[in-house]
Amino acid sequence: QEQLVESGGGLVQAAGSLRLSCAASGRTFSRYAMGWFRQAPGKEREFVAGISWTGRNTYYSDSVKGRFTISRDNAKNTVYLQMNSLKPEDTAVYYCAGGPRALSSTTSTSLYDYWGQGTQVTVSS
Repeated sequence: QEQLVESGGGLVQAAGSLRLSCAASGRTFSRYAMGWFRQAPGKEREFVAGISWTGRNTYYSDSVKGRFTISRDNAKNTVYLQMNSLKPEDTAVYYCAGGPRALSSTTSTSLYDYWGQGTQVTVSS
């Protein structure tokens, strides 16, 4: 059974940093592109960042480019999202996702087959 579990969320002041982790179980995740998404109250889930299965290709939304960094360690079956210079508008539940149909640049939620339960990130002003 493929499973994703996020961790690392919390409350941080504006301009601060957080590092999210997504631990994957199952043998095939090291071969999947992975993505991070977020959903704020009353808003649709939106793409944040994606990474190819090799880790060589990454893709970011304009709103986080230059502030967030996605990376992965396939030996640990873990994907990370380093978030720097956080802003109050980054407040949301953050989800990791993966699957065989996605690429690093895949922004559509419908093309990701596996999702974690989410971790809350709250940025205070």
